[in-house]
Amino acid sequence: MKQWKLFAVILAMFVIVLAACGDEKAEQDKNTNTDDTKQEAAQGENASFPITISSTISESKNEESGQTTVFDDVTFEKMPERIVVFDYGFLDTLDALGVEGIVGVAKDGTLPEHLSKFGSDEYASVGNLKTPNLEAIAALEPDAIFISGRQATFYDQLKEITPNVVFVGTSQDDYWGTFEKSVDIAAKLFGKEKEAEEQLAKFDEKLNELKELAGQYKTSLVTMYNEGKLSGFGTNSRYGYVYDIYGFTPVSDDIEASSHGSDFGFESVLKFDPEVLFVIDRTAAVGGQSNIEADMENDIIKQTQAYKNGKIVYLDGPLWYLAGGGLQSEMMKIEEILNKLK
Repeated sequence: MKQWKLFAVILAMFVIVLAACGDEKAEQDKNTNTDDTKQEAAQGENASFPITISSTISESKNEESGQTTVFDDVTFEKMPERIVVFDYGFLDTLDALGVEGIVGVAKDGTLPEHLSKFGSDEYASVGNLKTPNLEAIAALEPDAIFISGRQATFYDQLKEITPNVVFVGTSQDDYWGTFEKSVDIAAKLFGKEKEAEEQLAKFDEKLNELKELAGQYKTSLVTMYNEGKLSGFGTNSRYGYVYDIYGFTPVSDDIEASSHGSDFGFESVLKFDPEVLFVIDRTAAVGGQSNIEADMENDIIKQTQAYKNGKIVYLDGPLWYLAGGGLQSEMMKIEEILNKLK
């Protein structure tokens, strides 16, 4: 009887040991599977790296100095985690795609309203659109800096902070193409291809609607108001897409192509007499005191078809002058014209 009890005790202990070993193995398998899942997820996230990114244009020429800056391709070994952004259009796109890691923004100036959250203390100031604060940028230790035309002359200095400097601005020669390329850069670099595709698909319907509306007018003219003065923009200008992409017919094909437009007095507007007159408020865009409607609706402009038919379209200055080339801003531009001309 004693031997039987002893045997029972030994058997029970053996079962407990086996159970413990089984639990330990199950826990090890669980941990192993969890580690494998994390590793697979990490590999999936960085599956496209290293990746080489080309700027939206190969080079940029400064109109004032004549300096030409050539942009190098950049190879990223991993997804950037600390990002400095100067171009508001690209900032707009990163925001629309839900990209994280933005640490510095050029906010010493007028941020477009839809990007106002980047004015908070959560994001460091790295200067303004024309003058980067190189010390502030270096202190942030960024692993990617995104620039456009206004900062192009600082390209080499920025590359001393990080070699990963990419030009993401639009080009007046191919505005829509360079806009889409900037979106593609953001999508590939931050694993947001699906999101970008969905966002870009929304433009087809809106652009068709806008082209149909534009077809109702024989002539149009894009101008920029700046402290009481006007400049005009033709098909080969920075706002040429209003004609080429939106479908509005220009009053002339001979307006000088320039980033700031050709000098264009009120008499010139009357001479061309457009059915639709678009006016971009640069004064408001740069934080000045704007008297745009009082200055524009003078005795000369009142003789135009655009004024008589209520087709002077005042466009949001910060949006059109500073924030173009972003997923949100480009849609907002289209909707602004649709809403004001319908």
